[in-house]
Amino acid sequence: MHFLFKLILVSILITGSIFPQQKYLIYFNDKGETGNILLKPVERNKVAVKTLSAKSINRRIKTLGTDKYFDYDDLPVPEKYISRLRELDIRIINKLKWFNAVSAYLTFSQVEKVKALPFVKKIEPVKKIKIRKKLVTLEEKTLYKNTNFVQNYKYDYGPSFGQYELSQIPEVHNLGITAKGVTIGILDNGFRWKAVSSLMNANVLAEYDFIFHDSVTSNQPGDVKTQDTHGTQVFSILAGFDEGMIVGPAFDADFILAKTEDNRSETHVEEDNYAAALEWMDSLGVDITTSSLGYSQFDDSGTSYTYADMDGKTTIVTRAAEKAFKKGILTITSAGNEGNKNWHYITAPADGFRTLAIGAVTPANVVASFSSRGPSYDGRVKPDLVAQGVSVYNAYVVGNTYVRSAGTSMSAPIAAGVAGLLLSAYPGLNNRQLRHILLETGDNSANPDYDRGYGLISAARAISFPNIVKKNGTYILRKAFVDSTDIDSSSVMFFYHLANSDVVVPVKMNKNGFHYETTEVNTVNGEIEFWFEVHDTAGNVYRYPESGNYSWESGKENVYFNLPKTEARLPEEFYLSQNYPNPFNGFTTIKYDVPFDENNETLQIKLTVYDILGRKVATLVDKYEKPGTYEILFNGNNLSSGVYIYRLRGENFVQTRKMLLLK
Repeated sequence: MHFLFKLILVSILITGSIFPQQKYLIYFNDKGETGNILLKPVERNKVAVKTLSAKSINRRIKTLGTDKYFDYDDLPVPEKYISRLRELDIRIINKLKWFNAVSAYLTFSQVEKVKALPFVKKIEPVKKIKIRKKLVTLEEKTLYKNTNFVQNYKYDYGPSFGQYELSQIPEVHNLGITAKGVTIGILDNGFRWKAVSSLMNANVLAEYDFIFHDSVTSNQPGDVKTQDTHGTQVFSILAGFDEGMIVGPAFDADFILAKTEDNRSETHVEEDNYAAALEWMDSLGVDITTSSLGYSQFDDSGTSYTYADMDGKTTIVTRAAEKAFKKGILTITSAGNEGNKNWHYITAPADGFRTLAIGAVTPANVVASFSSRGPSYDGRVKPDLVAQGVSVYNAYVVGNTYVRSAGTSMSAPIAAGVAGLLLSAYPGLNNRQLRHILLETGDNSANPDYDRGYGLISAARAISFPNIVKKNGTYILRKAFVDSTDIDSSSVMFFYHLANSDVVVPVKMNKNGFHYETTEVNTVNGEIEFWFEVHDTAGNVYRYPESGNYSWESGKENVYFNLPKTEARLPEEFYLSQNYPNPFNGFTTIKYDVPFDENNETLQIKLTVYDILGRKVATLVDKYEKPGTYEILFNGNNLSSGVYIYRLRGENFVQTRKMLLLK
């Protein structure tokens, strides 16, 4: 009897240990009592300092302001809930505070127990992507030779020259801009950077393996031989420095490396690893992230995503990338290599509303056949931009050699490098401004399409595009002239007129390093159109832009040229414009922006007018509205002359402006 009991016990233990498990995401109803600290700035800041680096906090404040840089998503996952799960012998893999969830391997019986817990909102399987072994295309088999490597540039790019010159990167390097001071995060399958001559001196601040949960991102016992190949190639395209062979656009930046892809089979890229890596990078203060991974088809065809899921708000990886953008990070990813396959379209997270999806072009700036096409399922322009993704020169881990490769995996790091150069040149820009400028300066920005989006990314055009920064309450307009080396610096002029006026105001600009700037825009009330004129030393006059005008509205952060101010792309934040005309007699127009929120289809909006004594005069809007730009006509015919106040209220947002009625 005693022997039989032992046999039964052993049988139970063995059965339990081999019972099939699957990885799940377990979502919680709330974050316990910690949500109350958001109402107490002192307590909120204490938690922020404990969980975020100073660099992360400063980056967030630059984008979100001091009152909004830390929100509900940033509160830690409740430890008391995690403890209850551990009591059920559940080992937590990743904690995802942005989703208020954890991932863990569960047996069927554990699934049922977890579902019954009162604090659990839902559970769902973690999906695993199907990875293609190798991308083979006609373009990849074609050898593009560029023997004209010796150029009048500061660095010797060697065989990598063509891929960088296509995006005008050497011109920006010549200005001394090398992405210094910028932190870029890379999510990929591993990095053997210490053994590669072009990367061994890279400034890597941190690295983490989300597969084995240690700080080793290069190959280690348990990995397949090719585990760290792809990530090393991507890293070298972005940051390699080996003069005469390769000089990446952002070789002088700081880097954070995350190993999120498991190559032991063709099927193990798990979404929770990607999300966890973004949260980790955010906490360390990353400015830009780039990933050359695409999520669409999975092991089990029954759990594969469909094109309908490429809507910017369905997949975990897309939602994580969008949340990272919301925290002030510029998120960049490859568009996918499905253009000549049955799937055809972009893959997640390239479908994100604000995540930049990068397609691939040949050295002749022709869209590669494999480059995934748009639109997103909900009709937005995708990809956003393109860079060279065919015959891209990069470092190969085997034998510390160099190869040429093809894929949007190769074009994304070039785009990330351009973004790094732009931020290094203008550190005061936030991620929304970076994204806007990169789209404005694509070579297809006037007519974006579903093949190349806003076009070929260009470092020189991005650096040259006028931008606005607010410093100590003062707006500064800046403009560089990268394509002009013979400028008479005393001749640079800024000309502007109000949008509803023909009176042109000339203003002399002051040189500051590689660019010119003016604070004249602080005198502007409303929208202006403007341009620049410069003389070379021979007396020739050049106008920027050559035709048409730039435009800017006081109080806003972006300068516009090709992109329409009422573009279909969603606003990034709430904004209440100054009414126009102002002063007014009778009718005036009020415009406001309702931003995209990944948690809501609509947001409650209230627009109210008060007199100078604070008495309500009119409620113009009081309803739920979808993201977009709106305008409303206010009728003041029944009111007396005087100053009136109008106020926009949204979720965690209030903005007030004054208007003057004169009869």
